[in-house]
Amino acid sequence: MELKRVVVTGMGAVTPIGNTAQETWQNMLAGVSGAAPITHFNAEKFKTQFACEVKNFDVNQYVDRKEARKMDPYCQFALAAAQMAVEDSGMDVEAEDKNRIGVIMGVGIGGMKTYEEEVSSYAKTADTVGPKFNPFFVPKMIADICAGHISIKYGFHGPNYITSSACASSTNALADAFNLIRLGKANIIVSGGAEAAITAAGVGGFTSMHALSTRNDSPETASRPFSATRDGFVIAEGSACLILEELEHAKARGAKIYAEMIGAGMSADAHHITASHPEGLGAILVMQNALEDAGMNPEDIDYINVHGTSTPVGDISEVKAIKALFGEHAYKLNISSTKSMTGHLLGAAGAIEAMASVMAVKEDIVPPTINHEEGDDDPEIDYNLNFTFGKPQKREIRAALSNTFGFGGHNACVIFKKYLD
Repeated sequence: MELKRVVVTGMGAVTPIGNTAQETWQNMLAGVSGAAPITHFNAEKFKTQFACEVKNFDVNQYVDRKEARKMDPYCQFALAAAQMAVEDSGMDVEAEDKNRIGVIMGVGIGGMKTYEEEVSSYAKTADTVGPKFNPFFVPKMIADICAGHISIKYGFHGPNYITSSACASSTNALADAFNLIRLGKANIIVSGGAEAAITAAGVGGFTSMHALSTRNDSPETASRPFSATRDGFVIAEGSACLILEELEHAKARGAKIYAEMIGAGMSADAHHITASHPEGLGAILVMQNALEDAGMNPEDIDYINVHGTSTPVGDISEVKAIKALFGEHAYKLNISSTKSMTGHLLGAAGAIEAMASVMAVKEDIVPPTINHEEGDDDPEIDYNLNFTFGKPQKREIRAALSNTFGFGGHNACVIFKKYLD
């Protein structure tokens, strides 16, 4: 069968550097850092006392106050991002065949705040009042519920689920949505990711693994991918949603088209529960799989939005993978890590970075990698590559590739290109 073409027709986002997709994109181009001291809980005794929190977000713009109380923050972020994406797409929801519209989200952890609060409350009262839990505990906590809430809000009856593959979750969600549409199983899918794990347990757990930066004296410079002084990632929260749509359906309703999604790849490191393969073997394979799926050669890619978490091992292995796969063309690419600004949104990272990749293709501009200082060079990193340090760079971007790698060795990669009728 002939595969259908898939395009991006809408986007929405709630991130540490913007409460809309456009605000987030403009702040990426401006090199704004979302990192600041933690306000969600008292982190005074923690080794890491900062994060990239969402700021000035009013859930009641998107969800009724009573209903919002029944939702974990990760779900509130997802509903807001989905509403913005649907509105941005210009679709007339009531005129659409809702049986042909789905929701596929990526969530790495889910309702951690809800779980932490309920279990803590139980521990304090178990000996006096016995087990007492909020009846909304489970439906607030479970990772799939954000997709459920979005479908319920709009009455979308198509495929509805989440993917969970740690930090690759929302890229896997986009890949699934892409494949279902091109196979003719849906006309439109709302797809992306959401996460809200800036809690005592979330920060404490990652800190105990030595995964987080401890640059408490300068949070805004803590996420510094590809710099010698990088010391871990900066945990972040938020959501992004993209509207993926079958091309002919989009054209028939006169939709604006940001870019075409052309390929997706997946692989496993099969190496370690938290560390990437030191030679980037899984990363090489996932990018290779995405290129083959897209029918592209390495030379067709102009920009890579890298996983680039600012961890000592991960950044090196990704650079090795890019050089191994792209060869001499690697030196003609622009590479950047938008995590240097947004922090690491865990299961939602891939959706935010896919959005950045789409905008880069649409506007022919590469967002920067911030926080690299002169002389802060790692001898294991080849700085002849163009990491787009410091400021954005204008250039023609025919196609962009976005990488995400998760604990457990999960790798996912998506490719977007300029839409040409």
